[in-house]
Amino acid sequence: MTSPYSSASAPHPVLAEVVRSGFTEGHHRGSLVLLAADGSVDLALGDPAAPVFPRSSNKPMQAAAILRAGLELSGERLALAAASHSGEGFHLELVRTMLAEHGLTPDDLRTPPDLPLDPVEAEAYLAAGRVREPITMNCSGKHAAMLAVCVRNGWDTATYLDPAHPLHILVGQVVAEAAGEPVAAVGTDGCGAPLMAIGLVGLARAFRAFVTAEPGSAERRVADAMRAHPEYVAGTRRPDTWLMREVPGTLSKMGAEAVQAVALPDGRALAFKIDDGSTRALGPVLARALELLGVDAPVVSRIGRAPLLGGAAEVGAIRAAF
Repeated sequence: MTSPYSSASAPHPVLAEVVRSGFTEGHHRGSLVLLAADGSVDLALGDPAAPVFPRSSNKPMQAAAILRAGLELSGERLALAAASHSGEGFHLELVRTMLAEHGLTPDDLRTPPDLPLDPVEAEAYLAAGRVREPITMNCSGKHAAMLAVCVRNGWDTATYLDPAHPLHILVGQVVAEAAGEPVAAVGTDGCGAPLMAIGLVGLARAFRAFVTAEPGSAERRVADAMRAHPEYVAGTRRPDTWLMREVPGTLSKMGAEAVQAVALPDGRALAFKIDDGSTRALGPVLARALELLGVDAPVVSRIGRAPLLGGAAEVGAIRAAF
């Protein structure tokens, strides 16, 4: 079905351009949507109604499903359940604690062995002579919570990543409800968990639904935990953390393949995806989208800075083109 926001045959617009020494050497195309406070579409670029895999931007919905399934989580634990953590020491310690609280160990995780997501942490990890582990993979907090809710409900932990598992049936319902549209496809995320496809308009509406939800609801509890403990959602050197820490009430979560979703406390929201999956364009595009939403804070410039180097000197930048 043709999107009401663009022609299906037209290429997506350029969202960011790569400028080196005054010469534009590359472009990053994609789709983007901005929602007004009342949830209406304020700006649409590309085809934001077309389904995409939001990747880790789906994690707030997955965490809400875990709460609806009966697991009692709050504070840092709930934030970590919705995290793509950096692999810092405090992240890994809490994952181990969450597992132990339910009679589980890191051996129960089925995340692929990985290095810490944060490059600084990865270098220190390798320098210490350590090897890739499942617990170090950035989704291990989410998986620890998924395993814990299985133990709580007597569900099979060996098949907790099966799309037909009761937990993921519930996740699909939560995603569709929050997005206001049906799940278009089910795939497998990089961590091995089932992944539900929705449009960027639906993704932005889902984030808006979380920040405007009634206090005490599963959705609001997830949003509140993420906003109160952003270092557990991302890490100490990550844009999601900076934004949630420095613009109070903001909910922000990036996803692999250059997906980003943000909701402001008054209901304004955004979602976008860079077609080529290049995360180097995330910051400049996010910063420009926040500017268009009226966010005026120093952190916006910090997020948007993406310099290009030549001979160790700054010779250009990746910059938004809309």
